[in-house]
Parts: sequence; C-alpha cells; structure tokens
Amino acid sequence: MITTMLAAKDIKKSFGINEVLKGVSLTIKKGEVVVIVGPSGSGKSTFLRTLNMLESVTSGDILLDEKSVLYRDGKGRRARSKKEISRYQSEIGMVFQNFNLFPHKTVLENIIEGPVQVRKIAKAEAISYAEELLNKVGLYEKKHQHPSALSGGQQQRVAIARALAMKPRIILFDEPTSALDPELVGEVLTVIRDLANAGLTMVIVTHEMSFAKEIGDKIVFMDDGLIVQEAHPTVFFDNNDNPRIQRFLQKINPQ
Repeated sequence: MITTMLAAKDIKKSFGINEVLKGVSLTIKKGEVVVIVGPSGSGKSTFLRTLNMLESVTSGDILLDEKSVLYRDGKGRRARSKKEISRYQSEIGMVFQNFNLFPHKTVLENIIEGPVQVRKIAKAEAISYAEELLNKVGLYEKKHQHPSALSGGQQQRVAIARALAMKPRIILFDEPTSALDPELVGEVLTVIRDLANAGLTMVIVTHEMSFAKEIGDKIVFMDDGLIVQEAHPTVFFDNNDNPRIQRFLQKINPQ
C-alpha cells in the first residue's frame, strides 16, 4: 500500500505585499518522484523551501505522516519549537542550485558535518558512511579536497552525498543543474536518476524537460503562485490540452 509521506495544505506565502504562493496543495507519496516545472517567478523554489521550513508560511499547513509539523494541535496556531523544527528538517534533505558547501571544509568534512552535529552520530561511523556515499557518486578520490578544487558538477554531487548522509526520508532538489555548464549537467542527472531507481522519495524543481519526463512519476505545473495541473508525464508532455501549458511547452521545445 502506497502511503502519503508529505503533504502541503493550502500553502500561502507573502513577502510584504507580494503574494508568491496563493494556496498550494500537494501530496507526495512514499517512493514517489514529483517534478515541479513552470515559468520563472511562478513560486516553485519558494514552495520547495516551505516544504522543509526554510521559509515560513503565511498560512496553510505541512503534514509529515499526516501530522502537522507547523502546529501542535488543531485548536490554534501554536508554532513548533526550534528543536522540533530542526528534527523535522533533518528528515527532509535539500539540494540547492548553488551547492551551498562550506568552502573552508574538505569534501569529507562537508558530508559528515550534519550527521555528527545534528544526528549526533559517532565521527568514525559518519566517515564510513560518507565514504560509501562518495563511492556512490563517483568522488571517493576527492574526499580530502576543498570545494574550490572541484568542478560545478562535482560540487553538486558532493551536495547530494551530503544530503544523503543525513539519511533523510525525502530529498528536495531546487533546480540542481541550473548553475552548471551544459557539459556537466549529465553527471548530476545520472546520480539523481540512480536515486530514483533506488526508490528514494524526491521532489525536483527543474527546467530539464526531457529529464522530467523520464524520471517523474508525477509532473506538477506551477504558474503565478498556483498549481495549474498535476499529471502523469505522458499526459503532461504528449497529450496536454491545457492552453497555458501548451504555450509553456512550445517555448521550451519550439517546433
């Protein structure tokens, strides 16, 4: 039985008078790969950041295993404590478009930082698992180098290993290839593809349409702070009768 892992309920987010999210609801099932696409400025990245509480919501709720992570009960708007939020965030991995690695730490030190400091895992155990992950992403030989010595694609693969080191239940990818030179995109997409094939639950914001079609169990199209459509990749890309989405796809893949 496929169960709901994470759910957003009517999420709204404003920055001052600018309402970026206007009521976004989305359900993510265990083992599902959800790909979010849409034009720039549609709220995709902001929505992703609300899912792991890097951005606070103006209203709405987020549920993990059908339990609110924002409020203690249904009677009021009592916020969770910082410790509770940190515990939740440790379950939700995040990979950013600009890598966000610590420049003064080696590859290995970047990867073990979270497990040791947040999950309180013994350093030797954290190192052993980090080395296993570096083998998985093809960068074991780079473990003692600093990020500045790596290509953008290598840095992003380290960032993915760092997220995996926390053993999260779900990983969010915020345009993981947008900061990369075109020839480096493939190596990062290969790692993400392998994770999908291994059954990891993922939400991916991307502009890589062919990759979205290949990897997604569900395609979510956002525009102007709202979800316009959720659909199977075949329906979304090959049989879509929504005029707004047809215009978007035409601009991405002009005939």
